[in-house]
Amino acid sequence: MGNCIICGTAVDGEICESHEEDAVFEFRGTSASELTPGRYYRGTVDGYADFGVFVDVGDHVTGLLHRSELDQRLESLDWEPGDEVFVQVLDVRDNGNVDLGWSIRQREREFRGKLIDTGDDEVRPEAVEDESDASDASDASDTSDAEDGADASESEPTEAAEPDEPTAGDLQTAADDTGPSDEEVPSGASTTDAVAAGSGGTVTAEASASGSTAATDDAADAEPTADTDAALKRTTVDTIDGQVGTVVRLEGEITGVRQTSGPTVFELSDEAGSVECAAFEEAGVRAYPSVEVGDVVALEGEVERHHGELQIETEALEVLTDEERETVVDRLETAIEREARPAEIDLLADHDAVAAVSDEVGDAATAIRRAVMEARPIVVRHSATADGYVAGAAIERAVLPLIREKHTREDAEYHYFERRPLDGRVYDMDAATDDVTSMLEARERHGEQFPLIVLVDAGSTEESVDGYELLSLYDANAVVVDDSRADDAVAEAVSVAVAPSLTGVDVTDLTSTALAANVGAHVNDEVRADLEHLPAVSYWEDAPEAYLDLAADAGFDETGLSERREAVALEAYYQSYKDKRELVADLLFGDGAAGDDGRDADGELAAHVSEQFRAKLETELETARENLTTERVGDVTVAVLDTTAFTHRFDFPTTTLLLDALYRRRDAAEPFAVFGLADDELHVRPIDSIDVREFGDAIADAATDAGVRVVGGQDGHIEFLPGEREAVREAALEALESTLA
Repeated sequence: MGNCIICGTAVDGEICESHEEDAVFEFRGTSASELTPGRYYRGTVDGYADFGVFVDVGDHVTGLLHRSELDQRLESLDWEPGDEVFVQVLDVRDNGNVDLGWSIRQREREFRGKLIDTGDDEVRPEAVEDESDASDASDASDTSDAEDGADASESEPTEAAEPDEPTAGDLQTAADDTGPSDEEVPSGASTTDAVAAGSGGTVTAEASASGSTAATDDAADAEPTADTDAALKRTTVDTIDGQVGTVVRLEGEITGVRQTSGPTVFELSDEAGSVECAAFEEAGVRAYPSVEVGDVVALEGEVERHHGELQIETEALEVLTDEERETVVDRLETAIEREARPAEIDLLADHDAVAAVSDEVGDAATAIRRAVMEARPIVVRHSATADGYVAGAAIERAVLPLIREKHTREDAEYHYFERRPLDGRVYDMDAATDDVTSMLEARERHGEQFPLIVLVDAGSTEESVDGYELLSLYDANAVVVDDSRADDAVAEAVSVAVAPSLTGVDVTDLTSTALAANVGAHVNDEVRADLEHLPAVSYWEDAPEAYLDLAADAGFDETGLSERREAVALEAYYQSYKDKRELVADLLFGDGAAGDDGRDADGELAAHVSEQFRAKLETELETARENLTTERVGDVTVAVLDTTAFTHRFDFPTTTLLLDALYRRRDAAEPFAVFGLADDELHVRPIDSIDVREFGDAIADAATDAGVRVVGGQDGHIEFLPGEREAVREAALEALESTLA
């Protein structure tokens, strides 16, 4: 008769029937028939089949965890052969086949107890260990006696140390494990003094003087106290990779909390990195419910690898306050500020427009690096154009390696960085509401921090201010990197504005990619070489020589540059709301090595896609030219295209791309402008010599009932009421002459 290891009820064995499913069993039997259905067993993955996973339950029995028993798709399981897993035995069939079930508890500590199933009985692990120790001691004794040739029963008895009394070897081990380092032992102190210091002073002066190996009776009998326990020294996240199986102490900020069906997972960030820390109360119950995102804590736990990822099994978690908290906060802030700010600003090339905002380039890089170090998600919003995608990819290329280095999760680069293309170049309330909704949901469901929003090739005009004000209500920061003619109101609404037009410099030879590539190079200097060709990719014409030279040095000729630009422009149109991370990386960086999945680093993918770009664009250009009407406004010839009637509005190319191409292929012998007139929109080219905001105001004065408004500032477009289309057309022709003048 025994007692249940969980509730203490008197039972025949070690566990009562009502708690049998709360314990995990280690099977040491030899036959499937010895398994007990309903129990949970520890096993190891043997392999996969189309219909499930084979799991070895013990050394002699294999069962099948059928795919119908899983709580997820079989293809999404990240188990590898040899991984430790926990399963429930559902049935043992007459032919010996074992049917297994899924367990939501996938760590031993998530069960309330552990027992050994011998096949005949269940026993406590310590009983098996005691038997093993006794057997080992007996074998060692027999071996020693055999070697000495003496009969143990005839040998003289010798005095033995009391079982609880430490030996000299024990004390030396304690000194090695917990004693001070050589630097911490005062000059002239004896080795015995060092042992005493390391053992909390349990060695008496008499013992030290005589060299005795025994502790005093008082010390032996005393209960251990917090003062005599060796305190763990603080370590940092970047060192735990070499401490698997060791209990460590970390101090840092809680940057994420999520509740799983088993443990609560806290993400802790210190000055060196971030790691997930699992804490278990009971399955699905929040551990340490008072600990929230933003708390500064001290955490102790064992370093483990879970499915290949480093993780801390939390044993103690304390929220720090007052001086202790300030000490950690100061340490984190000092480390972050030191590591986040670039040591110097070294622009990719000599370019006046970029040089005018060199300080802002450094500020933007610092903000992005800080977000990575603080384990804060980064969301890059960019226009769905070639320039927008390439500029966004430049930031992405710089940030992802830092995230991989910072975080221990294998999927961290998808969790902490996201590109979300915009519909247009305005960060309007629709986009801002989408971001706020997502970040609030992420905080509520996963305990995430609010992200840093980075606007690239968008968001620099006053039409975006409402969106920024919504973010600011939640203390969410924004950074803008844009080549447009920006408004002062935006510089006041965001944390950093990398917008050269605000300095008064000429931006006609600038692209957003030229700015973003420079920011990326200062976010992560190790990827600078990867970014040097990107500015040249972003220019449809008249790329600065400095950028062409950089691209040539990187191995990209003009054909290679144009093919990549055209390919990205085409792919930007399709599924425009998606980032297409891997595809864009293949096009721009040749990440698919030669022979790898049919991709190559020599531009074959870009060449293939660019052929489709040119074919589609030429077809649309031919149709557009046949349907252009021309007007004469002073010395300027204006080509007007009815984009509603004579373009495929829901197919490639976009209206803006088509108008750009029409203007680039103009007859340069005389002044020329292009109007793209839809039912409720007017786009005008050349965009760099017309202030669209002034142009829109002039149209509004002439067509007072048309509801005219400008979207996108000086480089934007004009919207109006469909019923006033003809009035807007006439007013636009009249206003063009005065605007150009």
